[in-house]
Order: sequence, then C-alpha cells, then structure tokens
Amino acid sequence: MRRTRLSVIIPTVALAAIFVAALACRAGGGASAGASAGIQQLMQARNLSEENVTAALKTYTPTGVKDEYYIFASGGHSGQVLVIGVPSMRILKVIAVFTPEPWQGYGYGDQTTELLRSGDRDGMQLNWADTHHPALSETGGDYDGQYLFINDKANARVAVISLHDFTTKQIVYSDLIRNDHGGTFVTPNTEYVIEGGQYPAPLGGGYEPIESYQEKYRGAVIFWKFDREKGRIVPEQSFAMELPPYMQDLSDAGKLASDGWAFINSFNTEMSYGGNAEGNPPLESGASQNDMDYLHIINWRKAEELVAAGKFETIAGTRVIRLQTAIDEGILHLVGEPKSPHGVDVTPDGTEMVVSGKLDTHATVYSFEKIKALIEQKKYAGMDGFGVPILPFEETIRGQVEIGLGPLHTQFDGDGNAYTSVFIESAAAKWSLKDLQLIEKIPVHYNIGHILAAEGDTVNPDGRYLVAMNKWALDRFADVGPLLPQNFQLIDLTGEKMQLLADLPIPIGEPHYAQMIKADKIKPITAYTPVGINPNTDQEDPFKVVGGEEGIERKADGVHVKMTAVRSHFTPDTIRVKKGDTVHLHITNVEQAHDATHGFAIASYNINLSLEPGEHANVTFKADKAGVFPLYCTEFCSALHLEMAGYLLVEP
Repeated sequence: MRRTRLSVIIPTVALAAIFVAALACRAGGGASAGASAGIQQLMQARNLSEENVTAALKTYTPTGVKDEYYIFASGGHSGQVLVIGVPSMRILKVIAVFTPEPWQGYGYGDQTTELLRSGDRDGMQLNWADTHHPALSETGGDYDGQYLFINDKANARVAVISLHDFTTKQIVYSDLIRNDHGGTFVTPNTEYVIEGGQYPAPLGGGYEPIESYQEKYRGAVIFWKFDREKGRIVPEQSFAMELPPYMQDLSDAGKLASDGWAFINSFNTEMSYGGNAEGNPPLESGASQNDMDYLHIINWRKAEELVAAGKFETIAGTRVIRLQTAIDEGILHLVGEPKSPHGVDVTPDGTEMVVSGKLDTHATVYSFEKIKALIEQKKYAGMDGFGVPILPFEETIRGQVEIGLGPLHTQFDGDGNAYTSVFIESAAAKWSLKDLQLIEKIPVHYNIGHILAAEGDTVNPDGRYLVAMNKWALDRFADVGPLLPQNFQLIDLTGEKMQLLADLPIPIGEPHYAQMIKADKIKPITAYTPVGINPNTDQEDPFKVVGGEEGIERKADGVHVKMTAVRSHFTPDTIRVKKGDTVHLHITNVEQAHDATHGFAIASYNINLSLEPGEHANVTFKADKAGVFPLYCTEFCSALHLEMAGYLLVEP
C-alpha cells in the first residue's frame, strides 16, 4: 500500500501557514502573519514558485533528523561506492572498494593494503576501477540490509561489502574473463552473485587473432557462491557458463515464479569487432545492423546440478560449463529482443521480464510462463550459429508499450506501474504493467541512463521515490570547467503527477546503477567490540593492544611498536629506531565512544590510518630515511587534538 505524505495533499502555502502558526502557538504570540509575510518575501526575493517550495518541504531534513532511505550508488571511475540519504539527497559516505582512499586509510596499512592488492591482476598493481552495478543482499527477493556487492567493469572484479560497518571485506576475480558488465545481481536468497562478462575474449586470457573472433572468442557468466554465515564469496564453490561471443550486457535473476532462472541481454549479435583503420566498419556501426539481439535465458538451478555432477571443465581455475554442454542439457536458450538492449528487469512477482532497446522505442514485456512452456515443448524458431536454440519472439511476449526515443532501464512501484528511463528524450516514463499503456513522462536533466526506485527491483517495491541518474548536467550547477558532475534527480511518486524534487551533483565519477533501501533495514555498529577488532576479518587481531601493554620491542623480524590511541595521546608517542630497521606498528583505538575516531600519520613515510572506535590496525614499513618525522592524529578528536602527536626518530 502506498503511503501518502502530508506535503502531497496540503497546498504549499497552507502547509507553510500551518507550520508558522504552530511556531507562533509554541511561542505564545501572534507572529503568524508576520512570519507568513516573511516567507512570501523570501519566495519573491529568490524567485521561488509554490512548486519550488513544495519540493523543498518534501526534501528538507532538519539537523539531527535521519533519512528514511539509503541509496547505494556505484562511484564509476573512482572505483568506490556512494552512500546517499533520501529524501535529503545528502552524500553520507564514500565506501572505499577498489582504489586507495586516504580519509579511511584504505590502502595505507597492512590489512587494507593486502585487501586492495588481492584484486591485482596479471602482475599489474590496479589502483583504479570502473564500478557499475551494486546489489544489496536479498532474502526471499527482498533487501535484507546485510551485504552489498559491486563489480569493476574494467577488470572483471567483484567486491563484498558488509553493511555491519560499511567496509569492504573481499575482492575476487577469475582469469576466465577480462571485464564484466552484467554484475553484480544476486539470486533471491543471495545464493549466488552473478557476474556477466561483456566484451568477448579467449577464455582464460590467452592470445588469439581478432580475425578468429567467432571461432576463438567467447562470453561467459560467473555464478559466485556466497556464504552468508562467513560473509564471503567462496571461489571453489562457484562456477561459470560459456556463452557465445555476443556482448552480454545487463542481467537480472528471476524471483518467485521465475526463481532459479537468470536473464542476460546482449548486443552485437553481428559479432563485429571493429578495425576501422584496417578497412572494416567501426565496431559501433558493425554492431548495429541487426533488427534484433538476443536475450539469454539460463536455468542456473539446473546448471548448479550439472556442476555437482561433474559436467564441467576447469579453465583458469574456474569450473566452466562449456557451451555445448549447456545446449545439450537444455539450460541455455535465446530469444530475440529489441535492437541494442540495455536493460532486462524482472517484475516484482517474477512472472515477466521487461526489456528495452536503445535503438527501439518500446518496452517489451516477456512472459516467463510462455518462455518456460516453449522450452518444455522444445518449440524453437531455429538455432543461432553456435547451436543455441532460439525461442519464437512473438510467442514469448505479452506485448509492447510505446515509450519513446531511447528507452533503457525499468523499475517498479507497488501499484502495478513501471518506470523506464528514456535516454534520447531525457525523460522518465511511467506506464501500466497491466494495460501496457503510457501514463506520463517527466523531463529530467539530461541524458538519463539508469533509474532507481525505492526497493524498486524487489518483490515488494515501496513506490515512493524515483531517482533519475543523468549523464549530463550542463546547466544545472555552478560552472566548474569542462568536466562536469553527473546529476541525480529525486522524483516524488506519491502524487497524481510525478514531481521533480531535488538535484544532486555527483563529482566523483560516472555512476551507473544504484539501489534504494529502507534505512531501518540496516543496523550498523557504532564501535568495534571488543576493543582490538580487525575490520577485514571482523575478529580480534592477534596484535591488538590494551592499556598497560604498550611498548617497543626489538625482535628478529624488526622493531615492534605496541601503541594505543585515546583522546588525546598515543602511547608510546616517541618511536626510536635505526635506519634500515623494519618497523611493525600495532595500533589500537581503545575508545568505545560513538564517533571517537582517531587518525594516525607519519610525515614522509606514506603512512595514514583511520582508526574507528575499537579498531586495530597494523603497519609494516622500512625506516629507510634517517631523520626526525612528526606523527600525529589526522582526525579532529578533541580540544587537544593538535597535541595528539609525537615523533618517529630514525637514527643514522
């Protein structure tokens, strides 16, 4: 049931008057008329309309009042994840994932550096990523607020983030594929995290001439097994499926009626590979010739059984169901989809899938019941060039709805409506799933890509807010040079018409997808308990330090410094070593007070830590520069913060 907000049903001026009158009553005076006049003057001075003030009232979140929802958005080229509050549209945090992040000390101590480096591939130190599609863990097809997953398109990596403390716990990859795009979508009980590759390459990363594209290049999808109890992906229990060398794009997992199935769309069924300086058409035009591309329909539950039965090959350390096996066992089927699709979205009840093609004008609604019946009857329209059966398009769909120019992605509310981003028109379209009729469009600014609604891809959408994730912001904000931010726009869905409420510039990279969850589903900690927890393992660190045990000790492997941090000093605050010594810092923040974070930095040694309450960190470095190096707390922690300092003395 949709919840109606007060500001929707009461006119703006009346709402302001009620607010002012309430203030006047509390003050025991008659200031209402004067205050109302002041509001009117302010509206006139700033050239604000009633619609502007309504939007402000709907999004205004007073200090100390918390947001109703969290948005988790990809950070694009930053390699991080953004946490945004709704309705305030305030950025609350950047979660460090694939790249160093100084404020959180991510990539500057032993633990987080080891975690970051665990994602290095091919002997390269990777310090950037292109995060695309975050996915919240689910139970029964609903967000449960426990974990978040995010992919790195550029390097085909997947990260696990715990919402217990909003920190990254694991980075995994398989050498099977080079990059990904259809990730990280989860199955309804988070049994698997789906990572679909995008640009075909020889499986395992070897070299083959581009001219052998059709024969030697392949796509793949990886089903990463997730152990919820441990909060980690288990690579040895994961598996993959070989796919034809089309460019697989976004994916979604079936739910309820379609639980056990996964759907991945694709483009470039032409198998174009470019070479425009060698006499071939550009990849772009070569991949845009066919009127239809292919939706991949995968029975992952049966695929799981095949792997358990040993029907796989191991390639680059990953168990792979080969394409011919998938065909022979009937776990992979194709069906035509509108030209150059960029979204496949399963409806809340799991009975249908919505696909939109960038070069089409429709949203196409596929019936899972029809698809399943055709598969059971083995009723095919033919086979593709690799022998994968193709279902007859007209017999798989319930219908199409005319959306507009450049439809992309779809989300849902709880009232039977769907919302599709329309890229070329720069609009969000609302339409009826039941009637397949367009209801209304709202302009957005500009070039909308992904779209998200409050819990809009779960079995129980909320239907209160929609966010347009726009690629351009050319006249929305103050000028900042030629590189502009992206623009998130919050839209209210609770009125008779959609209303644009607020803009949020995103200056950290190009976000691609996001999910919005009720804030009360997430129960983050305020301190690590007991004192001495290593956030990477969520266990007490073997080198944790408690008060009274501090000290400096020279051992065979170097100098060990056992240190505590508490307002407003480090103990010990003077570290004496000799040039050439290997130094092992073991630092515990023994505070348990909420928000009592300390930093730790040493000049010229590239050492920078963030120590949340109860957290322990280790840092190993070689004292290869003689001299005097101040150390200090980088997080303003108390009135004597500047005095929370000391020295590293490296004797020649």
